[in-house]
Amino acid sequence: MPTPFPFSAIVGQDEMKLALLIAAVDASIGGVLVFGDRGTGKSTAVRALAALLPPMKVVVGCPYNCEPQAAAGLCEACRKPAGKGNGALKSRAVPVPVVDLPLGATEDRVVGALDLERALTQGVKAFEPGLLARAHRGFLYIDEVNLLEDHLVDLLLDVAASAENVVEREGISVRHPARFVLVGSGNPEEGELRPQLLDRFGLSVEVKTPAELPARIEVVRRRDAFERDPAAFVEHWRREDERVRRRLVAARKRLADVVVPDAALERAAQLCIRLGTDGLRGELTLMRAARALAALEGDSEVTDAHLRRVAPSALRHRLRRNVLDDAGSTTRVERALAELFGAAGEK
Repeated sequence: MPTPFPFSAIVGQDEMKLALLIAAVDASIGGVLVFGDRGTGKSTAVRALAALLPPMKVVVGCPYNCEPQAAAGLCEACRKPAGKGNGALKSRAVPVPVVDLPLGATEDRVVGALDLERALTQGVKAFEPGLLARAHRGFLYIDEVNLLEDHLVDLLLDVAASAENVVEREGISVRHPARFVLVGSGNPEEGELRPQLLDRFGLSVEVKTPAELPARIEVVRRRDAFERDPAAFVEHWRREDERVRRRLVAARKRLADVVVPDAALERAAQLCIRLGTDGLRGELTLMRAARALAALEGDSEVTDAHLRRVAPSALRHRLRRNVLDDAGSTTRVERALAELFGAAGEK
């Protein structure tokens, strides 16, 4: 398995890295959409973050990465021995999965299908899990997500809404848990994302090729050093990565205790009303992202500073087109933030 580039060694792209960390702290935020230039470290950051996360415990022999202690979220195969009271399910630690969903993938490969080999050799109908099963409790990464075929988009929408994959075909009826952090990347010049899928991403970030000479030089220098000696490069950044890992683990433990005061909820609602976002998913995502950010920073409650910092990522992809305002979505969010919070911001 290739050695992933260290997360802390990625130059710049602070908004993307923060969005990924926030999504890793609270998976209910709904994933991250990364749009921007090619070669800006989008896929590198996703794999680096997954390598940063502590190993997760799974039931031994389970193809769906079931969590041994989560009785309510077990697949049917794991639920039977657990329900009989045969003691704790045997578990082992595995790396957090990062599963690529290729643009040309068939529906059977994504959701799973009949195991033809067992059907032909043993005469039994058995289910062969697909990519959604492998991605459970990890990351499902879709490069060029804006070019994904419509039938796969519909499928992902269903699974994202229910956190469960249901397969009924060829005499097989299977349902299994499918909760994952959906990460999509693409280049906006190659086409827009369907609104239904766009709205399912909790956070949206924009990445650009560094314009500053020192930053460009540092990117090339680090990438070259990594490719010449991956082991030495990873070791050089191990301490920084470990610091980020400890911060992430602590944030997950702290998340449930972070308070979201009514004043913060009111601010979030006022901002969404000012921007004219559809539905209430904007407020909900903004609140969850601000709470995860507070947990990352070791704060006990959400403040205006947290809301300001995550608002562009949480709201820029939820704005309606305004024929009377040709400003970009990021500009509109920042303008609304300045009007609501003041130019200097409130702490």
